[in-house]
Amino acid sequence: MTSRTAALRVGIDIGGTFTDLLLVEEDTGKTHLTKVPSTPGEPERAARDGVERLLADSGHPPSAINHVMHGTTVATNAVLTGRGALVGLLTTQGFEQVLHLARGETPGPLAGWVTMIKPEPLAAIENTRGIPERLAAEGDIVVPLDEQQARAAITELIGNGVESIAVSLLHAYANPVHERRLRELVTELAPHLDVSLSSDVLPEFREYERTNVVVMNAHVRPMMRAYVDRLGADLKEAGIDGSLSILRSDGGLMSVEAATEKPVHTLFSGPAGGVAGAARVARAAGFPSFLSLDMGGTSTDVALALEGEPAITRETQLGQFPLKAPTIDVRSVGAGGGSIAHVPEATGALRVGPQSAGADPGPAAYGRGGEEATVTDANLVLGYLPTQLLGGAMTLDVAHARAAVGRVAEAMGLTLEEAAEGIIDVVNESMVGALRLVSVEKGHDPREFALVAFGGAGPLHANALAELMGCFPVIVPRTPGVLCALGDACSPFRSEFAETYIRRFDQLSTGELHDRLRSLATRADAWLDQEGVTASDREIRLELDVRYNKQGLEIPVTVTLDGVDLDRVTAEFAAQHEREYGFQLDTVCESVNLRAIALGASALDDPPPRPGAERSVGDARIGTQPVYHGGGWHDAVLYDRDLLGPGHRLEGPAVVLQADTTTLVLPGFAADVDAYENLVVTPLVDAQRDGSRDSPIVIDIVENALKNIRREMDAVIFRAASSTVIREEHDSFPLLADDQGRMLAGQFGWPLGEFFERWPKEDLGPGDVLMMNDPY
Repeated sequence: MTSRTAALRVGIDIGGTFTDLLLVEEDTGKTHLTKVPSTPGEPERAARDGVERLLADSGHPPSAINHVMHGTTVATNAVLTGRGALVGLLTTQGFEQVLHLARGETPGPLAGWVTMIKPEPLAAIENTRGIPERLAAEGDIVVPLDEQQARAAITELIGNGVESIAVSLLHAYANPVHERRLRELVTELAPHLDVSLSSDVLPEFREYERTNVVVMNAHVRPMMRAYVDRLGADLKEAGIDGSLSILRSDGGLMSVEAATEKPVHTLFSGPAGGVAGAARVARAAGFPSFLSLDMGGTSTDVALALEGEPAITRETQLGQFPLKAPTIDVRSVGAGGGSIAHVPEATGALRVGPQSAGADPGPAAYGRGGEEATVTDANLVLGYLPTQLLGGAMTLDVAHARAAVGRVAEAMGLTLEEAAEGIIDVVNESMVGALRLVSVEKGHDPREFALVAFGGAGPLHANALAELMGCFPVIVPRTPGVLCALGDACSPFRSEFAETYIRRFDQLSTGELHDRLRSLATRADAWLDQEGVTASDREIRLELDVRYNKQGLEIPVTVTLDGVDLDRVTAEFAAQHEREYGFQLDTVCESVNLRAIALGASALDDPPPRPGAERSVGDARIGTQPVYHGGGWHDAVLYDRDLLGPGHRLEGPAVVLQADTTTLVLPGFAADVDAYENLVVTPLVDAQRDGSRDSPIVIDIVENALKNIRREMDAVIFRAASSTVIREEHDSFPLLADDQGRMLAGQFGWPLGEFFERWPKEDLGPGDVLMMNDPY
């Protein structure tokens, strides 16, 4: 193909096994994609190799690329492995143990209180120094900064060999003057050290979370700077002079300079790209409210979007560390193609994951030495997978898969097919639990959402998951294996500017509130100027975090500069609170944080519809294959995805093959190819489906479902509680019981039976509270 001049955007998503790249022609919307093996020691090398392959395949010169967007896991891996920089922490004298005290929460069940070992903070106590100084909560200086002791403390840290310094002073969110002076002192004494200030990274109250986030930022900052410098140099060496942007955890882009200043905002960059890509696909397909399912080899990431906007959380978890930063609300579960199925001798119950065979040795079917049955092996035994993957580049060993699953079948007294189907059912129930956490727990009915499936294994399981959740249609994008790279390429610029402002509504000055919001909006505007976003392509959104007086956690409510109507804010907060937690309180509300969100418009329009296919759907049929479903074998038609086009319809059972994934359409369902070349799976109107089976696996599925419900109860109680003990210690033990008071899931169910012996159940109704620990 001859080269030509065009404006190109490239999205790069680096995974553990493969690096996905997508090239988009801005004027036509035409895309080119490729996957190359990742190079874990030098991730930038895979990115450069992939870009060069894209250019060779598309015929474009390197100079045509004017934007490179990149979702990265560099910061994530540094935190999870603890292999970032050696951090020195400067804090207020007397608060040196803030990271060690942390919060009182321990993981359940009850044994977690006994067995849990808290992770070592990313800033060791020997590299922590308390500085004499003190600010009041309103920002007034109570004790001036002792610069002499500050210099001595910084000198000691330099002598300890720290590679980065974090500064987190008490109440610095209200007045950053002391933190900024400490940065000046560090720069004077050691200009080579990076300095991260809590008042820059997270200017909000809650000392532990703020300190933890700024230490995370300092821990990954030198590594992120070195990485983007190497990547930028490699791209320039390849002749690419376009701008390089990094994807944030909230699905927005930021410049390389911003990413090296605040790399903590990239900790969920990888999953965010997939949700951003799913939003583009779902919006064009006409289903802007959707659940996303990104299933890979080790884990599955799920998220929710309402009217095209992915749900954002500002408090999440990375490993065992809390992370208070704007992040797409992605929940992960240890359920992937490599998840290992096993039957513990003590219980005889089937378990799937979270242990994974990984990529090496991988599932038994890979023929690389893996012996344990995995989800991939079960899919192969059931006929859901072809024996050739990655366009024929990889052959699966059916005999090894059958032998591995056979050992599970023998342990449970089942046939080979029953055991394989049981493995799929159990792992599907685990993913349903994650999907319910982002939908049901948040007050959303999943039946009102579509399900967008992507990743290597998502389209294989999506039909069954949608049937369990009742969320249709299932949308499988044209290129599900590189959807994260698409999300990188189409994401807009985004950042947030916040400050803590705790005021009861009955004591709040709306004039002062308006002035503070305007100041934040001005900062957001200035940031968009700095990022080169034109005035016509920008938007500033304002939010007020609201809670009931003295409650622990807050809910954001959108406001405007036209005048903040506190009655409207109260009503909207109450409605959201009832939707998420099921109740309202007759209590005054209070503001907690103010926030301005800076948004730039995406440079890519939604894709145009394609004309109808010129060939018949029969031309895409490439054979048949038996599949096992619902306790019996069916003849499934195999289709080549590359030969399917808009207007085609195929009825299940069917298996759709393409280089980057496999899509399974179950009996009783049909898949239509829409105008955007998505596969859109819906139930057949006259389908009669019976999911019940007489199998011991049913008990395991029910058990998982009960555990998921119990986890939802936990989450609602913790978030809605006003009690510090419940909110921070998670000292709460919800349970599910039958009508005799016998516990089905949970802990400490024994008092129920005795209670019901004394209190007739007939007198109880919805909303009644049983006070079983009342000493009177």
